[in-house]
Amino acid sequence: MSADAYTTAVTSLRQRRRAVAVQETVEAAESYIAEHGPHALSLRGVARNLGMTVQGLYHYFPNRDALVTVLVTKAYDDLADAVTAAADTAADEPAAQRFMAAAEGYRRWATTHVERFQLLYGAPLRYYAAPHQGSTTRAMHRICEIFQREMFDGFTTAQMAAADTRGLSPALQAHLEPLFPHGPETLPPPAGALLLGAWGHLHGMVVLEVFGHTSFIGEHQAEIFHMAMGDLLEDIHRRIPG
Repeated sequence: MSADAYTTAVTSLRQRRRAVAVQETVEAAESYIAEHGPHALSLRGVARNLGMTVQGLYHYFPNRDALVTVLVTKAYDDLADAVTAAADTAADEPAAQRFMAAAEGYRRWATTHVERFQLLYGAPLRYYAAPHQGSTTRAMHRICEIFQREMFDGFTTAQMAAADTRGLSPALQAHLEPLFPHGPETLPPPAGALLLGAWGHLHGMVVLEVFGHTSFIGEHQAEIFHMAMGDLLEDIHRRIPG
């Protein structure tokens, strides 16, 4: 074996070992969060679960924030994968049914992975700040794009631009203009406003359930959610000229 080939083989082996160690650390951190909650997360606690020293963990994650960023990004990606898979189960159905399936997938993932959902949308971890426009932001955009696609499927840009939003202020219109990609163009501000309102409604209901505020509804929470999402979509489509 040549010197260059040997160096490449050694480097590749080190990379594979490092990738395995990082994956094991992330899985251990997710287990730690599931057991103790996101606010209890610490490198020392994760290292203890792995049977290693915290100094050894620093070889892979220089600080807690680096680990949190990976965990948040992975949680967003797993949530987006779940929403996508749910929407795909209705791939041959009308857009309204795909939206409903996506919404149900969002709720199902959140109520199944409560602690990881709380990591994303619960009280912010003290002293943690996600990288600006970093991996966490990109992962979050995936979810937004799924709902945007299903919510406005079949409508033209002109129709969405004429949506009834009871008059957006010029300042808000200017702010919304570049926020939402829509094919080669930009999602018009009226449609962007509708999307944000829908997101708040959908997400708010899920948060209330995950944090136990609608437990008095008991086993009927899924039915209430389904009804609310159907009404939400009907209202949005009613605002867009046919």
